[in-house]
Amino acid sequence: MIILQIEHEVPSFEGWKKAFANDPIDRKKAGVRRYKIYQRNDNPNYVVIDLEFDSLKEAEETSAALQNLWKKVDGKIIFKPQIRILKLVESKDI
Repeated sequence: MIILQIEHEVPSFEGWKKAFANDPIDRKKAGVRRYKIYQRNDNPNYVVIDLEFDSLKEAEETSAALQNLWKKVDGKIIFKPQIRILKLVESKDI
């Protein structure tokens, strides 16, 4: 499994969540299998998002699409986005 992990601060979680729900990159068509949204405990306006993919190619293409989108919204809906692609090596329920 490939994870595209995104993190950034937002001026308002509720406002950002509405923009996320509008899905401007069409996550399903891009190959996203599942997503998870986290908030920092000490700052609810700092979010981390995990997008799960089956392939590295899908994650890389989505990363490029997001970076193009962010050029339009950085400083308005999000601040200083960071992105990384991770490969899940092990996961175990205990």
